[in-house]
Amino acid sequence: MGLKGGYTKRLLDVDLSDESVRVRELSDDLLLKFIGGRGLGAKFVWDFFREKINSVPARREVFREEALKPDNIILIAPGPLTGLYFPAAGKTSMSSISPATGIYADSNFGGMFGVELKQAGYDALLIRGAARRLKYIFVNDDEVRFIDASSLRGKGCVETERAVKKDIGDEEVRVACIGPAGENKVRFACVNSEWGRNAGRTGMGAVFGAKNLKAIAVRGSKDLAVHDIDRLLRVAERAFEYLQNHFLFDLWQEQGLMSVVDYLNTVGVLPSFNFRAGVFRNAERINGEEMVRRFKIGNTSCFACPMACGNICLVKEGRFRGTVVEGPEYETTCMFSSNMGVDDFSFVVRANYLCDELGMDTISTGNIIAALIEAQEKSIITEEDVGFSIKWGEKDKVLSLIEMIARRRGIGDVLAEGSFGIIRKWKHMESVISHVKYLEQSAYDAHASECMALAYGTCDIGAHHNRAWPIAKELEVGQKWGIHEKVDIVLYHQAVRPLFDMLGVCRLPWIELGLPEKYYADAFSATTGVETSIEELLFRSNAVYNLTRAVAVLLGIRKNDDYPPKKVFEEPLQNGPNAGKRISKERYEKMLLTYYEKRGWDEKGIPRKETLEKFGLNDVAEVIERCIGSSHSAESAESCGESCDKKQNAVHGNSC
Repeated sequence: MGLKGGYTKRLLDVDLSDESVRVRELSDDLLLKFIGGRGLGAKFVWDFFREKINSVPARREVFREEALKPDNIILIAPGPLTGLYFPAAGKTSMSSISPATGIYADSNFGGMFGVELKQAGYDALLIRGAARRLKYIFVNDDEVRFIDASSLRGKGCVETERAVKKDIGDEEVRVACIGPAGENKVRFACVNSEWGRNAGRTGMGAVFGAKNLKAIAVRGSKDLAVHDIDRLLRVAERAFEYLQNHFLFDLWQEQGLMSVVDYLNTVGVLPSFNFRAGVFRNAERINGEEMVRRFKIGNTSCFACPMACGNICLVKEGRFRGTVVEGPEYETTCMFSSNMGVDDFSFVVRANYLCDELGMDTISTGNIIAALIEAQEKSIITEEDVGFSIKWGEKDKVLSLIEMIARRRGIGDVLAEGSFGIIRKWKHMESVISHVKYLEQSAYDAHASECMALAYGTCDIGAHHNRAWPIAKELEVGQKWGIHEKVDIVLYHQAVRPLFDMLGVCRLPWIELGLPEKYYADAFSATTGVETSIEELLFRSNAVYNLTRAVAVLLGIRKNDDYPPKKVFEEPLQNGPNAGKRISKERYEKMLLTYYEKRGWDEKGIPRKETLEKFGLNDVAEVIERCIGSSHSAESAESCGESCDKKQNAVHGNSC
């Protein structure tokens, strides 16, 4: 059945090396199979990766460097619902090989950028190559210009966005840009849009920097195709009405994600002092009520979103007076307060501002600095290693470290390499950095939640809550669940939450206010003219999860990589209602093997041939069989190109 709406069916293919531009047609089959957003991104990254392993060794330490070479790609894609009248339909995904982890990665941001890209007439923007000098791209409907950005070198994200709009002469143009951290290829640099909307995780900003791409500006004036506009309006109106009648709607508009601080502190899983404690005794100084009472001056919202969770905060007094940000969100607040032993919300606002302006992921930045403090406390690294002493709650030194990382000065040059580079330099840092697959952990402690531990361990991009957030359900009603029930909720989350990134909508109406999944299937059907169900959409989401897993296993990811941070096994939680708790490694092993079985993966975590074929990934199955062998062992590996050295790769734990 062909598509009748929802897509432009056009890809804008840009090569920065020679400033060539092509418009490519996307087939109905491709769009229906991968939907859009991160789904389309995963497909393009897979195609790039499949060709690349014919010329370079397929090891993630190799691809971590390949990520910063000109021929790495980055696909920027909204989804079929982006820009339409439907709740929170303003999401855009960026997909690439991560310079932080060396495996498949994606990140997403809200706002208006993806809406404008759709209105310019494109379902996706593919960036290849690298400019000879710093440039920005301006997409104005069918016109694409490459504009010198030399004068913007070293400028922060907010300043850059203002300068680009002034240069173009249009305040309504939508801009995605990088700051100094991206230019300096900080491994966890982000891409910033509309002041505080960030594609934060996995280092998309470093990919921009490696391509000498300072910014992308987009202006569109075209209508978006919808097959049955009346049906879409009916579905959307019911969805909006559901959200606005929810008993938590007013609280959500007032505090947004900051309401999570009190909740997690009460249940005892608020990360504190580098994930060692679950309760922060001064949480009332950094919670949503404190934000509203002393700092909040307004709300912002992404496209078509009534929840308006973006808080605009201004520091009105004290040493950080005048600092204003869109935020902080919960993750940023936790990482720069409780997890560092800081009880000053004005400091959180300042740290948020610096990370936004310099262009760095607040989760990774805060995580790494907290780990540095613990490491020095435990003499894992010395004052001489760092250049100064740093203890819990030392705000000035934290702010200095943020600047040092972004500009790669002193110890900042080491920290800018992320978990992978830090542990490679100081192997004992492995015990204090909470990461999975070298992506630093999000701000939800897993000591008391086997579901969250499994979600982190099996996340395709690393320790990120974006793929699954089952912790609340488990702590509230699932403490006595058996292994199968816990695995099932992780699997469901890993299907439905990534689906939102494929459709181009935010997951918060579902996870926070319980908007039923059926609305999304109905909206997709009305928009595209292809009648579908939520079950079919979840099937497509699971197909993409298997595709990104295939990239990982071809780079050597195996069962040993699918574990949560070591602390949840080795160090009992220090305080609160979960004091003394930790995850049983033996029980986790059983959960992991059950997870593999339900996924259709073998005992090493490799998708079975029949599983991939079930999802229509026959070409993926062929590559895995050729490179890893039917027995899925390094010993049976076959060549995937002249550079494949079976003996060498077997030593490294992968096969091609």
